[in-house]
Amino acid sequence: MSEIKAPMAGKIIEIKIKVGDSVKEGDEVIILEAMKMELPVVAEVSGKVSAINCNKGQGVEGESVLVVVE
Repeated sequence: MSEIKAPMAGKIIEIKIKVGDSVKEGDEVIILEAMKMELPVVAEVSGKVSAINCNKGQGVEGESVLVVVE
């Protein structure tokens, strides 16, 4: 199991995956808006998405767990 965390505080503007999707290392899974910039959050490992812990429009803190990949 691997957790994909927010690299910094910001707002979720797009979720590109759903629970059950397969992702590869380097795939963009979330787009985070931080400091007026769009920041892609990528999968660090390949696997299947088992949980998404955020919603579009939600504010998140740095190091918050956004996605769980198994």
